[in-house]
Amino acid sequence: MVVMSKWISRVSCMAAAIAAVHASANPVIISEYIEGSSFNKAIELYNTSTAPVSLDGYALKFYFNGRTSPATTVNLAGQQIAGQATFVIAHRDAAFDPNLINLTSAASWFNGDDAIVLENNGQVIDSIGQIGTDPGSEWGTGVTSTKDNTLRRVVGTTVGDTVADDPFFPSVEWEGFAKDDASDLGLFAGNGGGDTGGNGGDTGGNTGNPFACASPATAIHAIQGAGDASALEGEVHEVEGVVTQVVPGLDGFFIQMPDAEVDGDSATSEGVFVYSGNAQVSVQPNVGERIRLNASVSEYFGKTQLTNITAFEVCQESAELPSAATISLPVADTSEWEQWEGMRVAFDHPLVVNETYNLGRYGTLMMGKARAWIPTQVARPGAAAQAVQEANARDRIFIDDASNQQNPAVIPFPAPQLSATNTVRVGDVAQGVVGALDYSFGDYKVMPEFEVSFSQQNPRTSAPELLHQGNLKVASFNVLNYFNGDGQGGGFPTARGADNYAELQRQEAKIVAALVKIDADIVGLMEIENDGFGANSAIASLTQALNAVVGEGTYSYVAPSMSRLGDDAIAVGLLYKPAQVNPFGAAQVLNTANSPLDGSGQPLFLDSKNRPALAQTFSLLENGGQLTVVVNHLKSKGSSCDALGDPNLNDGQGNCNQTRTRAAQALGQWLPEIFGAEQPTLIIGDLNAYAKEDPIAALEAVGYENLSATKGNGQAYSYVFSGETGQLDHTLGNLFAAQDVVNVVEWHINTDEPRVLDYNTEYKTADQINDYYASNAFRSSDHDPVIIEMNLQNRNLLPVASFTYEAAGTAVNFTAVATDEDGTIASYEWEFGPDLFAYGEQVSFDFTAPGEYPVTLRVTDDKGGVTEYNDSVVIVDQSNQPPVAAMYHGSFYRFHWYVSTSSDVDGEVVSHQWSFSDGREATGDSVFIISTQELGATLTVTDDKGATSSTVHTPQ
Repeated sequence: MVVMSKWISRVSCMAAAIAAVHASANPVIISEYIEGSSFNKAIELYNTSTAPVSLDGYALKFYFNGRTSPATTVNLAGQQIAGQATFVIAHRDAAFDPNLINLTSAASWFNGDDAIVLENNGQVIDSIGQIGTDPGSEWGTGVTSTKDNTLRRVVGTTVGDTVADDPFFPSVEWEGFAKDDASDLGLFAGNGGGDTGGNGGDTGGNTGNPFACASPATAIHAIQGAGDASALEGEVHEVEGVVTQVVPGLDGFFIQMPDAEVDGDSATSEGVFVYSGNAQVSVQPNVGERIRLNASVSEYFGKTQLTNITAFEVCQESAELPSAATISLPVADTSEWEQWEGMRVAFDHPLVVNETYNLGRYGTLMMGKARAWIPTQVARPGAAAQAVQEANARDRIFIDDASNQQNPAVIPFPAPQLSATNTVRVGDVAQGVVGALDYSFGDYKVMPEFEVSFSQQNPRTSAPELLHQGNLKVASFNVLNYFNGDGQGGGFPTARGADNYAELQRQEAKIVAALVKIDADIVGLMEIENDGFGANSAIASLTQALNAVVGEGTYSYVAPSMSRLGDDAIAVGLLYKPAQVNPFGAAQVLNTANSPLDGSGQPLFLDSKNRPALAQTFSLLENGGQLTVVVNHLKSKGSSCDALGDPNLNDGQGNCNQTRTRAAQALGQWLPEIFGAEQPTLIIGDLNAYAKEDPIAALEAVGYENLSATKGNGQAYSYVFSGETGQLDHTLGNLFAAQDVVNVVEWHINTDEPRVLDYNTEYKTADQINDYYASNAFRSSDHDPVIIEMNLQNRNLLPVASFTYEAAGTAVNFTAVATDEDGTIASYEWEFGPDLFAYGEQVSFDFTAPGEYPVTLRVTDDKGGVTEYNDSVVIVDQSNQPPVAAMYHGSFYRFHWYVSTSSDVDGEVVSHQWSFSDGREATGDSVFIISTQELGATLTVTDDKGATSSTVHTPQ
């Protein structure tokens, strides 16, 4: 009983505290919180007042892992909540009914240990969790906790928790529900987020007329009107029109005025969608029927529609279909689409696929007249980029599968259905698209009336299309969160990447297939798990998997002298072929600790935002040519850097542009300081900046050439985002590297492909898990790899080397004699036999026994150039008495004989070598010569222990 009293007292105190902090109330509160599996994250807001509330100035902010500054900000400007209605914000990839969601965001979302704050113009309106506190994994316990649960505000709550750094106890104001429970989403206290197709109010329109075909009816163009919303919203009207399309996936159908009954006003649409899901009578329309219905006019998230059908009749079974409105992209203004909403439309030109991202999720393709480019890929930030953005917006239309079902079992694009071997890619072209124009989630979409035919204008290629010139290949590859668990098949799920070992195997097979086809000598990796360089690390696992296909020892990886690269979950890495290149010197890492400083003494490179850069010099075995490769992954555009004074300036460069630009400036200063200004250097990797943005300009300003632009073939790209194509993965080289680059090519295996073809298995049927997957390179990641072909030269003058030696018995002292015309000697390596090495300019070695021995000296200069000098030394047994050389000469007339009378006191003479003054050579213990004159002779004899001596005969 005492314990219960204490608990009641504690709750009473908390309630009093909550009442105090709610003194300054705002009508908007957080009413539901979903922290579910994968991307199933959502926040529901509720307007407790009866008046609508503009969300201009409102923002949701997520504070990760006890941090005091937000990592993600979701701005709600331009949105509105009706009185006593909800507003749902969800992750873009959440598996919720899209009809319940008002706004999506692809930014980094919260986990159970992250605080959430709702602000209005900087003032805290409501909060979940406690800023500045890391609770471990969650606040609360059991089902009423912030991890893997749904929380719903207690009904009757009218004010939020405005003190975001006070202790948070979910059970005080929240009710807990199971993981992924979205059954009440958008329905707090029974109030939905907008019109759901229920009964209208005023009967309006045709009241008093009998419901009969051909009797007076409200024209569709009158219902649509000339504005975005119908002036007849909430009224009930009798309407007649021809059924142009039946769409069971949307629980409805489209009708349109016959051609003879249109009003001739281009500002008013002649078609409308009819929602039959809440019809109070039997509704069975067929295409080509003229029908009459009695229904309410409503606005469903910006779409004018008829709903709540109370009467339905077929007036004519086979009416002529109304003509399709012909559209030419780009439209003059995006507002023009409203005039065709609900109508049949056609295009007077082919449509190019610009995005496949949501093909698997929602059955949609983003199309345009031409391929759309990221504005800052083709124009400088600011007015020029904004002009491109505006033009892109006017050249955009979606093709939709006419269904609200998420992750449908069959995706009809391309016909007969999508699979790993039957895909549609960005850049492909659709001809003759005709269908009803619908509006949902802020976009206009065409529901094709018949099968869409795509021509492959951007076909897959089985391997990178290279020139196959040069002597070295370098590549960069973002491997999209390659996490290997504990490296032994367990340790799943991890923070990112594969959810289980089976998914890892699927992911790994695709990445390896891509790397095998790329076949680079040096590979820079991005987004590999940052778990060090041990035997069970991610980079070790990937290297092992790659070598299992291409051969043991084909690839190795660079392991810098640190346990891991910074504190981020992901890191960069380097693979290389030891048979082609050797690392020269130690790997170097650019981070905050060793960053160059700005004019205020602050580090330019922040490794709390950018991943540390990894640099390694390699020496090409073929000719000793050197190349320094630095692989990078700069700060993304997704989350804000507002706390650093680096906001999104809305000039096209996104969040954190200054942070990325300063990192680029740091690279430009650090590389020549560490490796030398004349060292051939390539900067590769995901710079998270497009070609015309400030980070690229900063590197170009200090002499780095954008090699994709100067050595590539056409407009480079590696990433598609929101239907626009651009290049995030770059290759930049200084003058000394650029002159050896032959070709730069992106292999478009990923970003043009539907993401549903990747390794993931969630949200897929058993058939789709098999049919959508192939263990090939396609959709192995979301970025395209970049391959650089080089003809790397060794422009270094090699050192000149030899050696001298002095023997004392079997012990020999060696002295290197080496010079370098354009540098200095860096090292000396001596080899006296298998695994017998010594180092230094002067060394000693004991051969232990007499004989002749080969000796190799390798001299390396300060640029990595190596010269090898080979000679041999003869070791004589000092205990042996050398032979005594002697000879006798005799002659008669022109006949001369030379006879050796040599001797050896402790052995025998085994060799006689004669040299005569006329150039003759001879062997043996005697020589007979015919000559008109006596010749001079030298006799050299060798005993059985290798000792020698000589004697000379001088003619008399």
